[in-house]
Amino acid sequence: MEETKATGAPEISMPTQYDPKDAEKKWYDYWFKNEFFKAGERKDAEPYTIVIPPPNVTGMLHIGHALDCTLQDIMIRTKRMQGYDALWLPGSDHAGIATQSKVEQKLREEGVTRYDLGREKFLEKVWEWKDHYAATIHEQWAKMGFSLDYSRERFTLDEGLSKAVREVFVRYYEKGLIYRGKYIINWDPAARTALSDIEVEYKEVQGALYHLKYPVKDSGEFIVVATTRPETMLGDTAVAVHPEDERYRHLIGKTLVLPILGREIPIIGDEYVEKEFGSGAVKITPAHDPNDFEVGRRHNLPQILVMDESGKMNENAGKYQGLDRFDCRKQIVADMKDLGVLIKIEEHIHQVGHSERSGAVVEPYLSTQWFVKMKPLADQSVEVQKSGKGTNFVPDRFEKIYLHWMENSRDWCISRQLWWGHRIPAWHCGDCGETTVSREDATVCSKCGSTRLKQDEDVLDTWFSSALWPFSTLGWPDEEAEDLKRFFPTSLLVTGYDIIGFWVSRMIFSSLEFRGDIPFKDVLVHGLVRDAEGRKMSKSLGNGVDPLEVIEKYGADAMRFMLSTGSTPGQDLRFRWEKVEQARNFANKIWNASRFALMNLGGFRFEDIDLSGNLSTADRWILHRLNETVRDVTRLIDVYEFGETGRLLYNFIWDDLCDWYIEFSKLSLYGTDEEAKKTTKSVLAYVLDRTQRLIHPFMPFISEEIWQHLPHEGETITLASWPVYESGFEAEEAVREMELLMDMIRTVRNIRAEVNVPMSKKVELLVKPAGEETESILKRNEEYIRRFCNTSTLEIGTALATPDKAMTGIVTGAELFLPLAGLIDIGQEIARLEKELSTLHGEVERIEKKLANQGFVAKAPAKVIEEEKAKLADYADKRDKVTARIAELKG
Repeated sequence: MEETKATGAPEISMPTQYDPKDAEKKWYDYWFKNEFFKAGERKDAEPYTIVIPPPNVTGMLHIGHALDCTLQDIMIRTKRMQGYDALWLPGSDHAGIATQSKVEQKLREEGVTRYDLGREKFLEKVWEWKDHYAATIHEQWAKMGFSLDYSRERFTLDEGLSKAVREVFVRYYEKGLIYRGKYIINWDPAARTALSDIEVEYKEVQGALYHLKYPVKDSGEFIVVATTRPETMLGDTAVAVHPEDERYRHLIGKTLVLPILGREIPIIGDEYVEKEFGSGAVKITPAHDPNDFEVGRRHNLPQILVMDESGKMNENAGKYQGLDRFDCRKQIVADMKDLGVLIKIEEHIHQVGHSERSGAVVEPYLSTQWFVKMKPLADQSVEVQKSGKGTNFVPDRFEKIYLHWMENSRDWCISRQLWWGHRIPAWHCGDCGETTVSREDATVCSKCGSTRLKQDEDVLDTWFSSALWPFSTLGWPDEEAEDLKRFFPTSLLVTGYDIIGFWVSRMIFSSLEFRGDIPFKDVLVHGLVRDAEGRKMSKSLGNGVDPLEVIEKYGADAMRFMLSTGSTPGQDLRFRWEKVEQARNFANKIWNASRFALMNLGGFRFEDIDLSGNLSTADRWILHRLNETVRDVTRLIDVYEFGETGRLLYNFIWDDLCDWYIEFSKLSLYGTDEEAKKTTKSVLAYVLDRTQRLIHPFMPFISEEIWQHLPHEGETITLASWPVYESGFEAEEAVREMELLMDMIRTVRNIRAEVNVPMSKKVELLVKPAGEETESILKRNEEYIRRFCNTSTLEIGTALATPDKAMTGIVTGAELFLPLAGLIDIGQEIARLEKELSTLHGEVERIEKKLANQGFVAKAPAKVIEEEKAKLADYADKRDKVTARIAELKG
């Protein structure tokens, strides 16, 4: 492990209580100043790379970002400690329409529009916004303790990334994968731009279904169609029926007369129509519906656009020109009613798309846009994934979502009618109309040589640049860039399940196309952070949680521990304040235990740690349990099971270390045997050191603060080596001994509680072991029994006579008797034992049924069956002893 030479290490002292605010600022400043997070220093180490999913510069980070980045930080801190050359590359996304909408809203409040400012001045305003929120995001990253390599920070509109975007656009274009054409897209009439599918929010709306009568020309017949958008009938260019529908087959090829406009449109046969649905006839409006657009292309139908970009009816709408689309709807319905062609209006609840940015109802709209042909890119991605050489999805069920998206992908509309973003590198000639696509700004038409060129006004969809994020951030298109050669492909992407199609899939096909490899080995998919009631957090509900508020109340470590250990991969997490409080209490428990140890370690140094001495049962047990925890935590982190990791760490630290070992350690720490004292100090210092390392990726601040107080080597825990499994610490016999002792101590304490005998009052204790081996164990550990059962007298022997009036406890391998003369009620003791007997009967019957179940016996591993048989024997033995004791008391 290479050591980084640190400077300006903070002065530390260990107060009675842990102060998160002081520790967090102190240690993050120290880490940052000394560049402990900088990758590339360990030349011979294996690289491990995560590029951060770039947050949008639209505002502050929310609790979802806190979860996403905490999981990444856990992995990067763990790998850094394991000796990897670990790079966590930070950055942010310009976020196209999202950021432009925010700035435009701010300008509107000042009574100004972007058009008043002009493109150049408006973009200056957006850059000011970006700089402000990028700084805010930096502050939040620091407060949450994220170990990012700031020396490599990127922004999607950086010069290098912009160069990558142009390179990709030109290569796609030269390969025939980018084209410009008319297509139905999601249109935001308020923002006047195309939207990606992810920018459309579907809401359940109470609407209406209008049934209209279209007359067949020169006939008394008519066809009934139904629509939720009657204003679009002005753009109808056909009515479609199923070719095998007996009701309409004779009408296919004939002509309908469009009500109001009087325009003639054909009746066509197309299998797109469902015979059983509604009237079996569908109006076809190719310029205002994506399905109708496809039908129209199959039948060479005209595409009539009846609205303009602001959502107002245009010249093709006849007398309705100039009306807002919804005002037009009301007027058309009234006119249809007057004409007698409106048959009925039904109430209809349906999903209506709204712009996530402006809130406007999204209009399916025929528009000239730039597109990427998806089929060859998708086919390549699917082939790689199915070959077994693709990305590993965790949980693996999300691979199906990814494949479904790729197998059903449509051509990708990549142009946006915005000013903020990567300007499309295409120039249109004012003389011959040719379009020139170029890596550099074009000045001469590639066809006619004219200099009358004008750059395309549109910018690229923000996903176009973020699709390149895993390799553009590392220096591509410079294939010789050092970081690209060392850190690509990346190791892990952490993201939410809601953008697998929109972002993950695009990064994969872009990487395969331009790098010939997958962009990341693993994709860890997490769910959403919901409120305590399971609702999605939103401004309208007012149930959002600000991570800085959580940190202010409980500290960053508590928030991180709660978020990272509170859910399983792929599942949503419910944010509960009481869970954060529990995590804070856990941090305090670690602090108090460490403080106790340090008070007793005195001037003990790292080089004084010696585990070769005469270890007690408790010493060997805690080292064994630490060893198991190291093994299991390492394994679980590697498979991203952070919830289970948290449970193991919590149980080991709270129960084994704090509640048991530290209590047991007091015997030697407060005793007179100097050798035993030194050994206990060694074990305590070693275990606490390893414990802080294990908890560090989850709770970086408190672990650094404690570790700096402990006897240690090195400048910072962030670069300390990760604990490894030590076979020399295996001590199964010590585990059995400690389990017996802990079981005895708990049993005696429970008996005391039942008869209200305080722990401060000494009691007689008789222990009757079942055999000589157990007797030997108990006699070896008499000191522990006397101390923690607080006995006045202690007798241990297989031949002990059973006292008449005593409280009784049964543990595996021994019977316990507490002669409590004057304190025991025989009737109450019999009732207690009968209750225990009932429980034991139940356990015996439960296991007997399980072992009698042929299905279980056939499927269960031999080891599991043997464990069940051992439990059965143990419960049966305890039942027999309780039965005998009840008989004695009744006799």
